[in-house]
Amino acid sequence: MKTLIVHAHPEPRSFNGALTSLAVSTLEGLGYQVQVSDLYALGWSPVLDASAFAELPEDGFFDPAKAQEQAHKAGTTSHEVALEQNKVKEADLIIFQFPLWWFSMPAILKGWVDRVFSRGFAYAAGRKYDTGLMAGKRAMLSLTTGTASSLYSPNGIDGDLHHILWPIHNGILAYTGFTVLPPFTAWMPAVVTAEQREQYLQDYAKRLYQLNDIEPLYFHPRQDYDAHQQLKPGVLARSGVQWNPHADQTFEASASAFDAAMKGRA
Repeated sequence: MKTLIVHAHPEPRSFNGALTSLAVSTLEGLGYQVQVSDLYALGWSPVLDASAFAELPEDGFFDPAKAQEQAHKAGTTSHEVALEQNKVKEADLIIFQFPLWWFSMPAILKGWVDRVFSRGFAYAAGRKYDTGLMAGKRAMLSLTTGTASSLYSPNGIDGDLHHILWPIHNGILAYTGFTVLPPFTAWMPAVVTAEQREQYLQDYAKRLYQLNDIEPLYFHPRQDYDAHQQLKPGVLARSGVQWNPHADQTFEASASAFDAAMKGRA
C-alpha cells in the first residue's frame, strides 16, 4: 500500500508535524510505503497563473482549465507539478494534514490542489464523481482546530464540522473520484493539556491501524441524480449536507438522519 501525506503547516514542531511524524512511523510499521510532500519545506507556490505554461493562445488569453488540459496532453506540465502528480498517481491513499484556517485548508494547500488536481489529470469532461480520474484511490483529512469541538457541533457557533468540510470532501475529493474516509480531528491542541495531546496521538495511531476497516463517507451515486444533476424525486438525501424537497424531505430531517448514522459508527 502506497501512501502520500500532503503536509501543510509552516512550523515543523507543530502538532500537525507530530501527527505527520506519527503517521509515517505507524504506516511504515504496518508495511506501507510512505511519501511526504511538506509544502512549506518544498517552498511550494500556490499560485496558478500563466507563467507555468509553455503554450498559450495567440491572443494571450489565459484560461487555466484549458491550459492545464493542453499541457497534460502535450506533456508540458511544469516540473514541480508533474513531480506531485506522479506521487498522486503512485498513491493508493492520500492523507491531507493541515490546520483548519478560516474554515478551510491553508492557502498553500488549496494552491497545491489548484495546480496538481488539474483538468486532464484529476478530472475531465464527463469524468467526475463516480467516474472521476482518481477512482480507486482513498483520501482522508487529518486536521487540527484552534477551538473546541463544541463549537463545531450542529448547534455550535462555528457550525457542524461535516458541513464545513463539505467543499473539500465533496467538491475536491469525491468530485475527482476518491473514496473519502471520515476525517481525523485534533481539537485545539495548542490549548489542551500534554496528556490530551498524547491521547490525540494514540487516537490517531488507532485510526491508522484501522484504515482498511473504516466505512467511507457516503456520496450519492450518479444514478440517484436526474438529467439536471439533481436528486431524483423519491431519493432521500443521505450525505448530511443535501436534502431533497422533491422527496418531501427537509434539511432538518436529513441532518437528523445523518447525525444518527454517524453516532452509530462511533
